This record gives sequence, structure tokens and C-alpha cells, in this order.
Amino acid sequence: MAQELIVDLHIHSHYSRATSPQCTFEELYRWGKIKGINIIGTGDCTHPEWFAEMREKLEPAEGDLLRLRHELAEPIDRQLPPTVRNQLIRFVPSVEIATIYRKGERVRKLHQLVVLPDLTAVSRLNSRLERVGNLKADGRPILGLDSKMLLQMVLDTDARSLYIPAHIWTPWFGLFGSKSGFDTLTEAFEELTPEVRAIETGLSSDPPMNWRLSQLKDVAITSHSDAHSPQRLGREATVLRAEPSYDELIGGIKDNDARLMGTIEFFPEEGKYHSDGHRICKVRSSPDQTKQHNGSCPICSKPLVVGVGNRVEQLADIPAQSTMPAKQVEYIVPLFEVIAELKGLRSIGSRTVVDEYHGVIGALGNEFAILRALPIDHIRERHALLALAVERIRGGQVYREPGFDGVYGTIRVFKDAAERADTLQQTSLL
Repeated sequence: MAQELIVDLHIHSHYSRATSPQCTFEELYRWGKIKGINIIGTGDCTHPEWFAEMREKLEPAEGDLLRLRHELAEPIDRQLPPTVRNQLIRFVPSVEIATIYRKGERVRKLHQLVVLPDLTAVSRLNSRLERVGNLKADGRPILGLDSKMLLQMVLDTDARSLYIPAHIWTPWFGLFGSKSGFDTLTEAFEELTPEVRAIETGLSSDPPMNWRLSQLKDVAITSHSDAHSPQRLGREATVLRAEPSYDELIGGIKDNDARLMGTIEFFPEEGKYHSDGHRICKVRSSPDQTKQHNGSCPICSKPLVVGVGNRVEQLADIPAQSTMPAKQVEYIVPLFEVIAELKGLRSIGSRTVVDEYHGVIGALGNEFAILRALPIDHIRERHALLALAVERIRGGQVYREPGFDGVYGTIRVFKDAAERADTLQQTSLL
């Protein structure tokens, strides 16, 4: 039976560089339930040791999906609050692959997400890729391979597989990135362009920005977290209404039909490459300012990193206010960040924030339910200030400081500390 499925296919294991040692299947299962995610990519399925863990800890489930073995899942479920314990969690094999190669007289550095239907397909793809590069060095392998050739390998491995250019606007590693990307899909994939059925927005862009390119009009827009720790799962996600099966999931994305309902997004300004800028000099630059300074930092004269917003303007051929596809776009601020702001704290990892987070989950349910679906009055009964924050976020009534050159932006519910204190006082009186 068709149901709403929240999907996060782009994640990493503890075998990837700069990832948490907690990126294990047990912790992904636990945090998937806390976050409210249904289908999680395994990430890093090309890494031999992680692939061995996949075969050891996962087992077949309905519709060619995978699940955590009962003997591993059951003790975790006992520890979880009843509000999230019954959340459906399934896995699908996935991996992000970095390719570095020369094409069109330029060095290209692209990241791409590959989703595979089963462990047999994973084994076949790994056999092909290990002839190209070292799969043991990193959970996200870096290969000297043309992305078009990688796409062909994926198609040859199993026609049911899905290839997605990852975070396509990121300056350094995105398909349309300002530093090493392309201007069109055709430049990158040539005659295989029709086989690129979906793209990933990345944290610094959203669907309306991508809909401004006519070359993407028939391409599905997906979003995923690129999580390097279990707590970061679901920073962004894709929403489908489908039966929980691999073919329904991938078919909905490939066909870009009614099964693909839409995406859950960061406010794109929070992404760390949204605006132009130079991190060392703490310079954030608008496209007009970048043009005025001939692309150079006004302080040190080194090149500015051209951000996602500017790059979209360079490639867009559709006005920003044009009619958009009938897909839902929901914006969220991670609950840890919301609670930290409400508490007046900078660190989302402080004990006060962590304890409050788990208290809210235990009382109200999973994070996505709180941020997206629960009636505001229901939240207000448990936490009046959180209800106000969620209401503002759902209405897009937030304050935004865009990220630039690797520095995350800031999304705030309150304009400043004074407004927060005043609202806190009024809420306490009520």
C-alpha cells in the first residue's frame, strides 16, 4: 500500500574521511527513527569493509529493500521512546563517488551519488571500479574516471540503478560548480544525457533555483543530507508517496511522476556556498559586488569563490517568478539548532540542548513530525516557545545570513537576543 516515505540516500559511513565513528548501521537505524526517516542509503557501499558490514548486519526486506537484523534492531528499539519506536526503517545500497578528470581543456572534479538495487549489483560495480582505483582508501572513493564513463558503468552494472549528480551547484565538486563544473548536462554526459534522470540540490540551493534552468525541466529534483554523522541525517530529504519497495522508490524518482511528492530543504542561505565570498578575509559578496570588484576580494585581491546563487544566475534561462512544477518544497531548520537558539546557546552539542531535544522527541514524536506536521496547538501544549519557532519556520518567517566560501550561513527565528528575551518573557506570562 502506498504511503508517505521520507528518503535520505546520500550519507557516509565511518570509513569516509571526516566522519563520526558513530556512523554505524546501528546508529543510523536509531537516528533514522528519531529523525523520522523511512529509507536510508547505506553510503560507502564500494568500501570493502563497509560492504562486509552490510552483508553481516542487513537482511532482505520487502520490495528488495534491506533492514537491520532483528537481533541488532530489537535492543535499540527497547531504548527508544514509544513516540518513535514503530518508525519504519529500511536501507538501500548507495555510495558517493568523486571523479577527477580532464575534459574540454579543464580539470573536472565531480561528486555523484549512485544507488543500487541489491548486494549483487554492488559486488559487480565494485569489481569494475577496483580496476580503476583504490576502493579501500576512503568510503567515498576518488577515481580518475570521466563521469560519463562512470554513468555508463552504473547502467551496465544494473539498469535498475540510479545515478544522481550530487550537490550540483557546489563550487568545487558540483556538476554546475563555478570552479570545476560544466555549463550544461550535455557537456558532461554527451549522448548519455537522457540517462541522467535526477539531480541533488545540495544544501546551498533549493528546487525553485534549479527550476530556472530549462535543461533540468525533465529531471527530477532530489535532496539528501550528505550526513557525516547520524545526528545530521535528514538535514534535507526527498518525499515520495509509494509502496516501500526499491522499484517504487527509484521508479518514482526516475519517472519524476506523482509518486515523487517533493523535497524537504535547508533554507538555501544556510548552505556554506550560497553567496560569493572569501572566508579568510570574512568577505561575503553579492553577485553585483563580485562583478564590481572583477571577481576579486576587495581586501586581499585574491579570487572570490563564486557561490551557488551567482552561478544559478549565470546559467538560468527562466525568470525566477515563472510557473513552477507541482512539487512540494518544505523548508526546515534542524531541531537541535532551533532548541539552541531558544536556549540562547551557541553549541548544538551542549548537554542542555541535547537533553531538551530528547525530551521533546519523547513527548511529541520524531523530528520531521514536529517540524512539518504536528498541529501548532499540540506542540504549544508541551513547549510554547518551540511552537512559536516552528510556526515561524513553516511560514518562512526567519532571519537569514547567507553562507559563503565554506562558512555555513545562519537561520534564526529571532532577529536578536533582545527579541528572543522579550518573546520569552511574553510566553512565560501567557
